[in-house]
Amino acid sequence: MVNQLLEFKEILRSRKVSEQRKPDKQTRKLLLYLFTSTRGGFTRLRIIINLLEKPYNTHQLSHVLNLDYKAIQHHLKVLEKNNMVSKIGEKYGALFYLSNFLELHI
Repeated sequence: MVNQLLEFKEILRSRKVSEQRKPDKQTRKLLLYLFTSTRGGFTRLRIIINLLEKPYNTHQLSHVLNLDYKAIQHHLKVLEKNNMVSKIGEKYGALFYLSNFLELHI
């Protein structure tokens, strides 16, 4: 897991300087709340790290992260509600990917 976090950090560092933007105060608060102030923050961060690579559905994420399907479903709902991920499709086969909002602010 530490390796994944280091890879995430490298991905962010490799961005062009012109692409880097500092999020506004409200966005920073939201990101801190979702990823550090709640019990499931680390799991949500793991989901985001995996979605950086490619879109996944709930079942695929539960398999990759070795977590319960319902737990992944809950975290995806929280992330979608807070505009961190977007969903294509409905029900079981719905694919989740990073939202434009999150890509702009990370």
